[in-house]
Amino acid sequence: MNDDTPLAACFAALSADLLNAPGDLTCQRVVDRAVEVVPGADRAGITLRGKRGRPTTVAATDEIVELLDKEQYALREGPCLDAAGEEPYRVASDLHADQRWPRWAPYAVDLDVRSVLSLRLHTGSRTLGALNLYAAGPGAFDRQAFDVAAVFTIHATEALRTSALISDLRAALESRHVIGTAQGLLAARYDLSYEAAFAVLRRFSNETNTPLREVAERVMETRDLPSAPTSRDVAGARGAGDEEDGGPAASR
Repeated sequence: MNDDTPLAACFAALSADLLNAPGDLTCQRVVDRAVEVVPGADRAGITLRGKRGRPTTVAATDEIVELLDKEQYALREGPCLDAAGEEPYRVASDLHADQRWPRWAPYAVDLDVRSVLSLRLHTGSRTLGALNLYAAGPGAFDRQAFDVAAVFTIHATEALRTSALISDLRAALESRHVIGTAQGLLAARYDLSYEAAFAVLRRFSNETNTPLREVAERVMETRDLPSAPTSRDVAGARGAGDEEDGGPAASR
């Protein structure tokens, strides 16, 4: 961060920079920029809570961060786990003397890390994970560093949230395209309306407990359902299509 530039202007530019990064690149840009912006930070990483709350390091400035995080997950103790849980932040001025993480702290010191600052990535409705900052020397994160890191975390959280929304929207659009293509294939093969073809897909999805998109992808690959629908299935689908369409099912 340039000392001659007003702090508000720096964070405005930072926010735009983070929001312009697509997908997974957003996470990497967050950690790279964190080291540039937060005074005292030597390296950084992002821990996100996955399925069933399982933590995962999705971005790191270097391999040391990966090792530090991995050991926390294995031991089930450490500042990033606390912050990725319900703690707003965790700061350690000197891990050599810190007793909160008796197994992990000595491991970090052996990797030449003495100071840690972990801050929760929180959207207001849920916790995404934590931003973790590491430094070689003791006392690296003073009040100024903490304040800058706290503001940075707000911008980082918004960038990650926006990136996730865009990814979800893109996935939804892709699913819609795949399902629509599968409908067209079944409609042509069995002389069904689009509504009836969708009924066939949905019935197969329900009966086999397979996500609808996966069923559609199989249809695209094989040009048919994994087990071809019987005449009864087709007749039933045509009837369902008629009911949904409010009249006779139009052929494709």
